[in-house]
Amino acid sequence: MAYFLGLVLALAAFWLGMSGHNTPLILSLGGISLIVTCILAYRLDIIDREGSPYVRLVGFILYFPWLAKEIVKANLSVIRACLKADLDIAPALVKVKTVCKSDLAKVTFANSITLTPGTVTVEIEGDKLLVHGLYEQDSQPEAFVEMDQRSARAIDGKGAAA
Repeated sequence: MAYFLGLVLALAAFWLGMSGHNTPLILSLGGISLIVTCILAYRLDIIDREGSPYVRLVGFILYFPWLAKEIVKANLSVIRACLKADLDIAPALVKVKTVCKSDLAKVTFANSITLTPGTVTVEIEGDKLLVHGLYEQDSQPEAFVEMDQRSARAIDGKGAAA
């Protein structure tokens, strides 16, 4: 029941924040759509820890500034590669094993890799990700350990501190 109430509050706050309207007609239509959405989610039995955004708010708040810093660092590396006269990239495909347990954590980890310039997650299969990187030396599985642990901690609530 807590997940249901959390979902109602999160959707209501999101809707109010995005709509910007507070006339009675718009508020009542928004309330009706919120009720219908929550009833459908309850009937489909998709209200759980993974579907409730408020549970992981602290983890997200701690994870995304770190990810932004990593994206900036990777951007600088890719910019340097683009500005060099000789193209010295050495592309590689590597398999990266993840400690993430939930599908949401695995997707967050995979998307974090893809958001970082110079790397793309090609495939997720079980607990392994296939990653393409511009530089072989920077694309080794060990290079992704900290990101893996941080995404597992942010989403699943566990993982070694890095």
